[in-house]
Amino acid sequence: MGKFSVRPDIDAAAERLSNTVGSKREINKLPEVLWEGETVDMLATGIYGKGNGLIAMTNLRLIFLKHGVMSQQLEDFPYGKISSVQWQGGMMFGTLTVFASGNKAEIKQIPKADGKALADKLRMLIAQGGAPAPAGVPAPAVPGQDIAGRLATLDQLRAAGAISDAEYQDRRAKILDSL
Repeated sequence: MGKFSVRPDIDAAAERLSNTVGSKREINKLPEVLWEGETVDMLATGIYGKGNGLIAMTNLRLIFLKHGVMSQQLEDFPYGKISSVQWQGGMMFGTLTVFASGNKAEIKQIPKADGKALADKLRMLIAQGGAPAPAGVPAPAVPGQDIAGRLATLDQLRAAGAISDAEYQDRRAKILDSL
């Protein structure tokens, strides 16, 4: 729906959003909360807790991000911890209920088409036992992984188009500085 210049995977997911109202700040802040090697597949808007925010489905987890002027909220649900998902659609909006580690999280006011697609994909991932990384994209770097492995992961991310050349150079410099 909106034009963004954040990162190729985030931009592509934002283009598919039916509504970006109340989530533009979160879309721009999303790279700050993603783990190294994590890529965004789908986005939706919704209300969780006390605020309107962004729901991001990545290759590793489901994230709810609210980044307001006065308060910020981040909650994530790793796919291996999600036991079930419920979708309840209304005329225009619906509610996604995520059951994870004995807790229940209700994300409300999700545009119907976005929420249904998100719920269907989540169910598929749960049935498969977790989220596999998209083809060509390696798993994120594990803390303590050797420098050569981290650099190889970074090379694969750039080759897959998950990160830009500028991001590649920046992350490569950080890895080398950690020596």
